[in-house]
Amino acid sequence: MEQSCRVSELLGYARVSTAEQTLDLQSDALSVAGCSRIWTDVASGATTSRPELDSLFSHLREGDTLVVWRLDRLGRNLPHLLQTITDLEEKGVGFRSLTESIDTTTAGGKLIFNIFGALASFERDLIRERTAAGLAAARARGKVGGRPRKMTDSRIRQARKMREGGMSQTEIAEVLGVGRTTLYQYLGPQKSRRSGDQ
Repeated sequence: MEQSCRVSELLGYARVSTAEQTLDLQSDALSVAGCSRIWTDVASGATTSRPELDSLFSHLREGDTLVVWRLDRLGRNLPHLLQTITDLEEKGVGFRSLTESIDTTTAGGKLIFNIFGALASFERDLIRERTAAGLAAARARGKVGGRPRKMTDSRIRQARKMREGGMSQTEIAEVLGVGRTTLYQYLGPQKSRRSGDQ
């Protein structure tokens, strides 16, 4: 029985944000780097749909290396990029970025990747701490988070008097300049009138 020995490949990925941009610079650099095949997408950084990247991921096998021209071609933001590279690492796939000279198949490249991960984690923790400190300071000053109320206590009393005076909730909402849903939130549903009162 003959055993097949698969050769590891360098596989490239290129992405431009708009149809007006050209892939030539990225494709040429990936070819020079030795990529046997290059997948390309035209998608904005915010777009999550990248069909060619999905196709490339299904093609990658253990021992392969995914090569990009620049880091931002692969990830929408740092956390997304780090997660993608972690997923590659779990599959036994290396990662190389030509512009930043990062290569996770080397000890130095792994170190740089881990530093990026630590910085992203540090940034998340700082944001969480600042948010918590800001909320605590606001509470200490008597401020409550969230949206301001649409109706003050005096307007709620005014709306109740109007309803007791026989106005419909639609009419009250119109007079007060609020939506019926907002009025229902503060007053509850209007009790139906008896047929003789209409």
